[in-house]
Amino acid sequence: MRIISGSLKGRRFQAPGNLPARPTTDAAKESLFNILGNHLYWDELTVLDLFAGIGSISMEFISRGVQRVHAVDSHPGCTAFIRELALKLGVENLQVFRQDALGFVERSRYEYNLIFADPPFQSPDIARIPGIVLDSACLVPEGIFILEHSGLYHFGQDPRCIEERRYGKVHFSFFKKIALEQEQGHAPEKEKP
Repeated sequence: MRIISGSLKGRRFQAPGNLPARPTTDAAKESLFNILGNHLYWDELTVLDLFAGIGSISMEFISRGVQRVHAVDSHPGCTAFIRELALKLGVENLQVFRQDALGFVERSRYEYNLIFADPPFQSPDIARIPGIVLDSACLVPEGIFILEHSGLYHFGQDPRCIEERRYGKVHFSFFKKIALEQEQGHAPEKEKP
């Protein structure tokens, strides 16, 4: 894997093959960050990376200059690898948590304005994840949530889903945390993240 852009651009890292990770492809990752870069200011972002795997998405955000990233994964090998990688790259604004991702969201005392989740594609919780994240206190009002998933799921019926993108077998659904009265009344027109 390589870091595509920013201060760590071009840095490559290889995780041990025994880790249960399915890193986002470079092409999909580049497209995702191009979309975000056109709508967000990196230096204003606090980011939560759920199901962080080997930390590829976390490092991409760090490289672009976000304020801080919290990476959450339940696998001890994955969290150990992310910590080692952060040390090797001299990253100081990354904190790693070895916890259940959804449990972390439900109990978090931190707030984020962008949350990214890349659960295992076979996870039985995928359909529930947007509701859990968007209803949590850790995503700030107007905050963005991005879910990476397979083509088996579509979230366009959710008024908080503002865009869906597909890159090969990888799908990204973008959500915006909107006020309850907007959800129950007339939802705003879909907008780009």
